[in-house]
Amino acid sequence: MAVAVLQTADGRAKTALSRDYAAQWRSNRDTIAIGHAKPPLRPARPDKPELLNPRDVPHRKPGSEAGRIALLHAVAHIELNAVDLHWDIIARFTDTPLPMGFYDDWVKAADEESKHFNLVCDCLEALGSHYGALPAHAGMWRAAEDTVDDLMGRLAVVPMVLEARGLNVTPGMIDIFKRAKVDQAVAALQVIYAEEVHHVAYGSKWFHFLCGRHNLDPTGVFHDLVRKHFHGSLKPPFNEEKRAEAGIPPDFYWPLAQKQRGLT
Repeated sequence: MAVAVLQTADGRAKTALSRDYAAQWRSNRDTIAIGHAKPPLRPARPDKPELLNPRDVPHRKPGSEAGRIALLHAVAHIELNAVDLHWDIIARFTDTPLPMGFYDDWVKAADEESKHFNLVCDCLEALGSHYGALPAHAGMWRAAEDTVDDLMGRLAVVPMVLEARGLNVTPGMIDIFKRAKVDQAVAALQVIYAEEVHHVAYGSKWFHFLCGRHNLDPTGVFHDLVRKHFHGSLKPPFNEEKRAEAGIPPDFYWPLAQKQRGLT
C-alpha cells in the first residue's frame, strides 16, 4: 500500500489513494499484514511543478496576491512531500521490529498530510492558480535519501527538525492571510498547524522508544544524528510552547542552533 502511494505521480491521485488506504487501515487494521515491499529511492512526481535548486526558486513578497499564491504553492509542495515521507517510513524500515502503534501513527500522519495538500490546493484554485503553476524546491526529498538506511536518523531529521520548523513559521503565515482576509487559507493553515504538532510528537515518541530500546541518551543521539544528516541550520526563533507539547525540550535544539551560529 505504501509503495503504491509512492509510485503514484499526480498529487490529487496520490492523496486520494493515500486517504483510501488510511481508511482501509483504520477499518481492517487487525487483518492487514505489515509484510515487506521495496520502496523507490525517489517517489513518482508530476511533470509540474518544475523542481529547481533551492537558491533558484523565485522569492515573492507575501504582501501581494502573487506572493500569497507563491506561499500557498510552497506549502502544497511541502505537504505532498510529507505524504511520501510518511508512507516511505512505513515501507522503508520493516526489517526493524516495531509495535503496531508505529504504523498507526504514520498512517494517520500520511492521511492528515493528504488532507492538508488538498486543502491548500483548493485555496490555490480559489485564487485562480493550481499546484504545478510555479517552480518548487528540489531539495525536499534529500532528508529521505540521506537517512535511507537509518530509522533513528529519519525520525530525528524529518519530524523532529523539518516538521518542527513548520511549527515556527505557520503562525506567521496565518497572520499574513488574516491581514489579507483570505479566510479559506486561514482555515486551512489553522488545521495544518494543529495537526502538525501531532506529527512532530510521533517523531519524538518513536525516537525516544528506539533510544530506550538501545539504552541510548536521546539528547546526545539527537545532536549526533542531526549534525550527521541535516544540511541546513536550526534557526531561531523557535516555537518553544508547541515543541514542548510535541515532546521536544529546548536542550534538543538550542545547542544545535547555537553551534550553527558560532555561539558555542
